Amino acid sequence: MATAPVLDPPTGRRPLPDIEPDRAGTGERVLIGLFTGVPFLALFAAVPMAWGNFLGWVDIALMAVFYLVTAAGITVGYHRHFTHSSFKAKRPLRIALAVAGSMAIEGPVINWVADHRRHHKYSDKEGDPHSPWRFGNDWKALTKGMFWAHYGWLFDGARTSKRRFAPDLLADRDIVRVQRWFPALVAASFLLPALLGGLLTWSWQGALTALFWAGLVRITLVHHVTWSVNSICHTFGKEHFEARDKSRNVWWLAIPSLGESWHNLHHADPTCARHGVLKGQVDISARIIWAFEKLGWATAVRWPNQERLAAKRVG
Repeated sequence: MATAPVLDPPTGRRPLPDIEPDRAGTGERVLIGLFTGVPFLALFAAVPMAWGNFLGWVDIALMAVFYLVTAAGITVGYHRHFTHSSFKAKRPLRIALAVAGSMAIEGPVINWVADHRRHHKYSDKEGDPHSPWRFGNDWKALTKGMFWAHYGWLFDGARTSKRRFAPDLLADRDIVRVQRWFPALVAASFLLPALLGGLLTWSWQGALTALFWAGLVRITLVHHVTWSVNSICHTFGKEHFEARDKSRNVWWLAIPSLGESWHNLHHADPTCARHGVLKGQVDISARIIWAFEKLGWATAVRWPNQERLAAKRVG
């Protein structure tokens, strides 16, 4: 006997599928490997080059600035604003956050949001695009799963449906434009540090070292810190709040992740604008949102509710 299709209760219509019918092709996977692998290779050269004349204060300053801007583009922009609507942003800030997140080279904004919303819908269960528990819970399966959650899932040909998981962003013409600009923003993420390095030192060497440190090295650091939230923060750490998955808090990732590694609270209360809510839990992204609010650029910020936190507290 044929099974009747599942209907979406609010509308009575067939729900859209989670996955788009077309899969990522070989060319797209090659580009993913190129733009994630080449910056990673720079790490092998970073230590010997730092001992020579290939690292100066201009390089350090530019790397720090571009790291903060692009990492916050992911944490404050892609994650807390676009994915979870933790705050409303004035139109110039909204566009700037989409641009900054794109320059982290983790994918176009609408794709990233769709993937992350699907992750929350199925967190650590079948359907989660990057759970480390995908293959089981013994040490061999978990080792394989952590690699999958950290990096391997990027090469999965399945594409999350943007129409199902991000219709609000597809309806935003400005964000769709930023989505289309993604290749140009990838180029800018490399070229801007080189240009500034060259101008600040007035030399070709300054441009080259800035490209290396504030371009290649910075990008791979942002990548692997972000992906560590997928892998490490769903495997190790402490559980301070009740969540329906295996999300955990990892204190030593808090500063490089700008507060994203307080991941247990995030999964317990996904729309909360602050993830580090307990004493001593540094959350740089929350401070950035606080500054935006004070400047009048962000409104309707969903700050922690003490009663809701107390109800979810464990231990």
